[in-house]
Amino acid sequence: MTFVDTHAHIYHEDETLYPKKSDPLLPPKNKGTIEHLKQDVADNGIGRVVLVQTGSAYLWDNRLLADTAKANAGWAVGVCTLDPTSEDSVVELERLVGGFNVKGLRVEPTKTSPAIYDQAGAHRLWQKAQELGVVICAHIQSEFTRELANLLKAYPKVPVVLDHSAYPKAAEGVDSETVKRVIDLAEFENLNVKLTFAVTGSDDAYPFGDMKGIVRKMVDTFGADRCMWGSGFPCELWLKKATYAQHLALVREDWGLSEGEQAAVLEETPMRIWFGG
Repeated sequence: MTFVDTHAHIYHEDETLYPKKSDPLLPPKNKGTIEHLKQDVADNGIGRVVLVQTGSAYLWDNRLLADTAKANAGWAVGVCTLDPTSEDSVVELERLVGGFNVKGLRVEPTKTSPAIYDQAGAHRLWQKAQELGVVICAHIQSEFTRELANLLKAYPKVPVVLDHSAYPKAAEGVDSETVKRVIDLAEFENLNVKLTFAVTGSDDAYPFGDMKGIVRKMVDTFGADRCMWGSGFPCELWLKKATYAQHLALVREDWGLSEGEQAAVLEETPMRIWFGG
C-alpha cells in the first residue's frame, strides 16, 4: 500500500530567500523543514505527500511551497493559497500550476469584516480551477458551509476537499451543529473530507477516543472512498498531543476502520484525487 499524507506544511529558516509575514506562527527550530518531512515520511512508510501552503507563516507568498513542490515532484504535489479577493490570483494560479507542480488551491473566506466565502473572487478561482483541472481545498469553519454549498452546486465537476472537515470538536458531540452542517454537504458528490481533526478537536490524550464517534460518522456518511488522512506536519506545531506515527496509527489501529476503509483513506482516495491513480 502506498500511504499518502494529504496535509503537510513546510517551513524554511532562510527568511531572506523566503520572507515570512509579520508575527508568523512557527514550529520549533529545525522542525517543519523538507528534511524533517523526509525523515517522518521515511520512518512511517509514506509514499506520497500533499504540501499545503502555510498561510500562518507566509500568507499569500507561495514561493517556498512552489519551489519545494517542484523540487520533489517524484513524490509530492503542492497546494497554493491565494488572496480570494485579488483579480491577479487567477493569473498566479495558472503560473503555479503550469510551472511548479501545484495541483491544488486552498480557498479561504475573505479577511474582511464580515468574512465572506461565496464572493466574486472565489468564483473566479473556482472557474479557473475547473479549467486547469485543479483540486480545491475549502478551508473554512462550519458557519461557511452554506456558502460552500453554493460553490459546490455551481462547479460540480471541480474536485473539492474540505480541510479538517470544518473543525468538529469532541466537546460539542457527534450531533453538533458543525457535524450536521458537514454531513449535509455529502449530497455533493465532488466533495471529499480530510480526517485530520481527531487530535486538535479532542479533549483527551492519545488515542483521542472522544473523537472516534465523529470520525465514524464522517466515514459512514461520505463513504471511505471520499475520505482521506493527513498528518498535520509538523506535528510539533499543529498537533502537539500526538507524534506523526501516532496520528497515522489512529487510522490503522484506533478508529476501528476495516482493512478496505483503511486502504481507501490512506491510499485509494488520495491517490485518485491528488495523483491521478
